[in-house]
Amino acid sequence: MANDEHVALLKKGVSAWNNWRDKNPTIVPDLREAYLVGAYLSGVDLGAHLIEAADLAAADFRVDLIGANLREANLDGANLKKADLIGAYLVRADLSGADLFKADLFKANLWEANLSEANLDGANLVRANLVKANLSGAYLVGADLDTATLVNTNLTGADLTGSRIHGVSAWNLKLEGTKQQNLVITSWGEPEVTVDNIEVAQFIYLMLNNQKVRDVIDTITSKAVLILGRFTVERKTVLDALREELRKRD
Repeated sequence: MANDEHVALLKKGVSAWNNWRDKNPTIVPDLREAYLVGAYLSGVDLGAHLIEAADLAAADFRVDLIGANLREANLDGANLKKADLIGAYLVRADLSGADLFKADLFKANLWEANLSEANLDGANLVRANLVKANLSGAYLVGADLDTATLVNTNLTGADLTGSRIHGVSAWNLKLEGTKQQNLVITSWGEPEVTVDNIEVAQFIYLMLNNQKVRDVIDTITSKAVLILGRFTVERKTVLDALREELRKRD
């Protein structure tokens, strides 16, 4: 459960919270399962702090938002570097321009969330729900989208270079100007195979791993015959004869 004092402080506003963070950089905010529906947190600092003290040199502290309910919360421009957002409920949340560098969004619900221009470099989006999410202009280089749901998702102008898209459900995407180089379609531990188009990834993966699919492709490309013509009752005999002869020739 969340730390009540941390939640109360966050609800006082962005300025009060950020001042507290500056004065207490070693404290790890605990907002697990916090109920922050509709909270206005634009510009809030929820990300990592680097301590330069001798005994804590380069120590990495990050906020814990596991399972937090942040539905419709305003987090635009927020610092969420390396934040633990596992299973967080971020439906319709505004994360535009937020820094989610290496944030853990495993199984997070981002349905209709605004992630435009967000930094998701190296973020964990495994099994995340990104249905109708706005990721236009987002930076997703090296992000892990393994088995994520991308339906009616806006990826216009986004950079997906080097991201892992194994098992994604990709339907009706907006991809104008999207960078799609070196998309990894294989799972961890498998020989790495890459494609340059997220919409054909599922098809390529099936071709590589399903013999029946390969057989169908082979049949279509090497054995299918299309006969076009006007076949009256009298000419139907000719069509039947052609069909039988083609069958004999496999």
